Amino acid sequence: MDDITFSSATKIAQAVRDKDVSAVEVVEAHLRRIEAVNPKLNAVVQLCADRALSEAADADAALANGRSNSPLHGVPMTLKDSLDTEGVVTTGGTQGRTGFVPSEDATVTARLRAAGAILLGKTNTPELTLAGETNNLIYGRTENPYMHDRIPGGSSGGAASIIAAGGSPFDMGSDTGGSIRLPAHFCGITGLKPNSGRVPRTGHIVPYGMGAVDALTQNGPLARFVEDLALTLPIIAGPDWSDPAIAPVPLGDPADVNIAGLRIAMHTDNGLKTPTPEIQDAVRAAAKALESAGANVEEARPDALAMIPDINPKLNGGDGRAWVTRLLERAGTTEMSPFIKNRLTQIDPVPSSEYSAMLEELDRYRSLMLGFMRDYDAILCPTAAIPACAHGGTWLDGNQWSFSYSGAYNMTGWPGAVVRGGTSPEGLPIGVQVVARPWREDVALALAATLESALGGWQKPKL
Repeated sequence: MDDITFSSATKIAQAVRDKDVSAVEVVEAHLRRIEAVNPKLNAVVQLCADRALSEAADADAALANGRSNSPLHGVPMTLKDSLDTEGVVTTGGTQGRTGFVPSEDATVTARLRAAGAILLGKTNTPELTLAGETNNLIYGRTENPYMHDRIPGGSSGGAASIIAAGGSPFDMGSDTGGSIRLPAHFCGITGLKPNSGRVPRTGHIVPYGMGAVDALTQNGPLARFVEDLALTLPIIAGPDWSDPAIAPVPLGDPADVNIAGLRIAMHTDNGLKTPTPEIQDAVRAAAKALESAGANVEEARPDALAMIPDINPKLNGGDGRAWVTRLLERAGTTEMSPFIKNRLTQIDPVPSSEYSAMLEELDRYRSLMLGFMRDYDAILCPTAAIPACAHGGTWLDGNQWSFSYSGAYNMTGWPGAVVRGGTSPEGLPIGVQVVARPWREDVALALAATLESALGGWQKPKL
């Protein structure tokens, strides 16, 4: 099998089942690719080479004896270091968990392994997954594979970087304000934030039960190809009888979605931060591609987006970020990263009356957004206002609302997918975002697949 490290997980799984390639060969090829590119990227922070090769040999033996036909049989993966992995160090990027080895897998980890996936290693994340850049006191900084002085995004930056570079077919990230979609945008791959309540967070560093901010966080897949998002989502979705927010809502199949006739609202500017001209052009090109596929696209923007600056800071920090302090205490962390220090010191608690008023405004925002979506099947818009910025750039005041394009849909809880739709003048990827109605991941994925085919999708970086 040619270029196995740049194949999709879907095609690798089929090749293993057809015995065109062995699971051992697949794992060996990806380990060699990680060895070649990771010194430049610092994306993979824990490697499980011996275990992965042993599991691959077991997978080949099982297949030879006709004992397995699982959807990911023999397919390698990496996992974000925020997800617990039995027997493998899982830090969540926080100093208190340096060397912490979980005794059991997170729900998402367990489901992927049960489906036949083989863990190659863990990928870097900022402390507690709470930053748009991937850097922490344990493992340091991860680089963008297209330009090493730029960020890969966060918090799933390590995942996006190694996937784009061919070291892993797919990974599982988490998204609280864009932490799947922004790294996909910055690194030129694809990613899906499922609907809130779709995928259990049991065993994630930011777990379920987070009070007012609970619904913001969702686990989801990143890959080079949209077909792999569709392959992995059904595996990880559904109640685990631990995370109380997960609802048994049936998943639709993207293959059953008819693009023709879908109603798409498109905007290139959310009114909070105007994107670069190239990002706006990428969204317009995506709109034309969907029109060519038969969708009805019109320029429209939810008025409720203007409410974000009045809601989001108080939602995340109105309690003085006491919820972050509790996470640090649970981890046993005494030395914090500069970003976390900044988050804790730069905001003061608001009175409880003001906080409860904000929660009422959040509900009003969600209701107004639903009202807008009554007339549309999906929204097409930028993922962010800028391509990958320099390290430290997400801290700059000028970028404060650059990432509101993704965070807007953590506040609604709706599913959103990102796919590469263009390239910046300096050669950086540009992702476009498709957000679907509640629980319609199938629509988001079908539209993303159409855009991937029309616009080219992932492009191999020159490392």
